[in-house]
Amino acid sequence: MFPYQDITMDSSTSTKNTAVYGNKQRIRLAVSLFYFGQGLAFASWASRIPVIKEQLQLTEAQLGTILLALPIGQLITMPISGKLVGKYGSHRIMPIAAVVYLMVLCSIAYASNAWQLGGTLLLFGITGNLCNISVNTQGVLAERLYKKSIMSSFHGSWSIAGFTGAVIGLVSLNIDLSTQTHFYIILGLMLINILLNRAYLVQDDSNPSEKKSFSFKPDRLLISLGVIGFCSMATEGAMFDWSGVYFHDIVKAPEKWTTLGYASFMIMMALGRFMGDAVISRIGRKRTLQISGLLMFIGMMGAVIFPQLVLCTLAFMLVGLGVACNIPSVYSVAGKHKTISSGVALAMVSSVSYLGFLMGPPLIGYIAEVFNLRYSFGVFACFGLLMFALTSRLTVFNKN
Repeated sequence: MFPYQDITMDSSTSTKNTAVYGNKQRIRLAVSLFYFGQGLAFASWASRIPVIKEQLQLTEAQLGTILLALPIGQLITMPISGKLVGKYGSHRIMPIAAVVYLMVLCSIAYASNAWQLGGTLLLFGITGNLCNISVNTQGVLAERLYKKSIMSSFHGSWSIAGFTGAVIGLVSLNIDLSTQTHFYIILGLMLINILLNRAYLVQDDSNPSEKKSFSFKPDRLLISLGVIGFCSMATEGAMFDWSGVYFHDIVKAPEKWTTLGYASFMIMMALGRFMGDAVISRIGRKRTLQISGLLMFIGMMGAVIFPQLVLCTLAFMLVGLGVACNIPSVYSVAGKHKTISSGVALAMVSSVSYLGFLMGPPLIGYIAEVFNLRYSFGVFACFGLLMFALTSRLTVFNKN
């Protein structure tokens, strides 16, 4: 879910805080916990969507429209966030952005109408984008200290945070904790996390004399990879924002169990990410992606056909496994492009893929308003079949 950042450390950076940099494991833990903190904040918001929807008496279309505010905030801030991180360094921006992100999360709980909710979600998207770029830059820098791939473990930390946030949301509903109290607890926990780990972030002071141009031309392979990523991230985004609503409106789950579907999806996605490399090495990347597409289709259609609590929970677990390995696999293949540099290829693929994450949740709401929520989930199930078809056609996966 985090956009690719190509960051090069200045030569003077390696001489700063040598003792800290010598402890690579502590750096890795610190960066992982910042990923975890951002994921926990987002999951806390997602776990409360059904409650907030009901409190504000929003229709599916109204909620879908309001949810657009979050990606709009992310999109309009992308150039600004990149400049801030490049000028001041992600190690300085990350702690500040994380605190502001948590404060905006708390403000969401005080929205009393649709306009206020939309405004706070716009700010949530703005601060979230700054966190995304900062934490992803830290992930790249930490990976370079190790001189091997460890990025998937960082994304696994984000997924674990999503499951943790869903569990905390479930507990808070069962003990009748208010949304305000719930979010303030998250704020307190994450402030401790920031204070304990900010000193171990990798310094990335940039060299202002170095200016890199960024441009790329459309490439058929990269567009295909981007569409595969789009299908996966659209499904992922839909599950983040609508799984709780689906359990509430379609499954008719008791209010205290509305986050069960989200929790089951998140834990299986996290498990799939930690197991992904072993699976790919055993059966190959192409077959892994084909199976992933089928799992997405079967899971989404299973939720449509069998909207019962237990069966729908199992269906959402299949969807979680289905989306787990797709984005890392697509990025890996794109980075090995023969004629286009890794940075440009990854940027192009991630841009197309990320559109799915942004457009998926609002699209679900619009389809649900015209038909119903079950119909919209059925439409999104087709993304799994499309991903299967595209993966089967691309010979590049046979070599990776």
